[in-house]
Amino acid sequence: MHEIICPHCKKAFKVDEAGYADILKQVRDSEFEQQLHERLALAEKDKQSAVELAMNKVGSELQKVAATKDLEIQELHAKLDAGEVKRKLAVTEALNSVEKERDALANELKQAQQQHQAAAKLAEAERGAKEVAQKLAIAEAVAKVEKERDALQNSLEHAELEKQLAQTSLKDKYETQIKDRDDMIERLRDMKARLSTKMVGETLEQHCETEFNRIRATAFQRAYFEKDNDAKSGSKGDYIFRDSDEAGTEIVSIMFEMKNESDTTATKKKNEDFLKELDKDRTEKGCEYAVLVSLLEPDSELYNAGIVDVFHRYPKMYIVRPQFFLPIITLLRNAAMKSLAYKTELALVKAQNVDITNFESDLDQFKTAFAKNYDLASRKFQTAIDEIDKSIDHLQKTKEALIGTDRNLRLANDKAQDVTIKKLTRRNPTMAAKFEELDG
Repeated sequence: MHEIICPHCKKAFKVDEAGYADILKQVRDSEFEQQLHERLALAEKDKQSAVELAMNKVGSELQKVAATKDLEIQELHAKLDAGEVKRKLAVTEALNSVEKERDALANELKQAQQQHQAAAKLAEAERGAKEVAQKLAIAEAVAKVEKERDALQNSLEHAELEKQLAQTSLKDKYETQIKDRDDMIERLRDMKARLSTKMVGETLEQHCETEFNRIRATAFQRAYFEKDNDAKSGSKGDYIFRDSDEAGTEIVSIMFEMKNESDTTATKKKNEDFLKELDKDRTEKGCEYAVLVSLLEPDSELYNAGIVDVFHRYPKMYIVRPQFFLPIITLLRNAAMKSLAYKTELALVKAQNVDITNFESDLDQFKTAFAKNYDLASRKFQTAIDEIDKSIDHLQKTKEALIGTDRNLRLANDKAQDVTIKKLTRRNPTMAAKFEELDG
């Protein structure tokens, strides 16, 4: 029996071993919750910093790529517009020149006819000379028209070549931009996968064992972490962790179960399918806590958010992703060490008449405030993940827009290829007659 003095009425009352143990358990659980939430806050803060850094970097890259793309598109459009204007001006000048030559020939023919009527009474020799001169003038005019036609065709071919070169350059740049956007989309998807599940090339058990052995010499010098090979009860877990102090007193013990998605490819299972067996193994092997390190349900927002406790189903049981394997060990070990220290402090509390009621009330207030901050940090982390998804969707839409631009350029090229001299002179009977006469 233990004697405790009430801080209010100063009366002494006795507490049996069960009641005393219950008081110890309350103090220990409160401190454990405090340490657990402190570690959770640190982990969420590190995640938030990493996500903000990644988002800032991605946003800067997107702005640079968008600015470069807009500048190049404007330059290309300006070149295309200049080439189109130049081609139209060349066609217009050629047509004006041909029309002037046509009018000049018509005037010459009219004058020749007038002279022919006035000189109808001249001698036959003079009439013949005039006819020769007229034929020579017509031949010279026809030769000049042919020369203008050849120059116009050369100008059109040159403009077409310049347009094809510009289209080829624009297409190459768009293809390069599309490839860059595809690479950026893959990088963002890979970043999201690392933030949510931390996939490893080797098996999950090997990964966890390697991570633990990497810091065993510095953080867990007296710890035991080995595979559970005892299957006498019909089942066994994957790993058992036990840590003790310098006197050999056990501080904390954890039963670990590792589940990888590749281990259940035939039928996709859920994390809850393994909790009952894990609790049974924890009880049979005398471990205080049970932890399921799982890559199952990779799209679950609940399990991707951080350390998840399932106390409502099984006592002292957690589900974590591989990146929280070492933090959960550290949290549980530190909380257990604090509980050992509180055993000694409890005697001092009894001797110094510390108000346990107020102590528990302060702890409850701190837990409430801490839980509120933890919930806010968790929502911000999920918001960062959603923003990454939006960036991926935006880049996909940009890619589709660039592909649509290439399709429009191809249609424009087809229309330019369909332009011919015949279509240009379709509404000009005089020019059409001239070209038909030349062809004849």
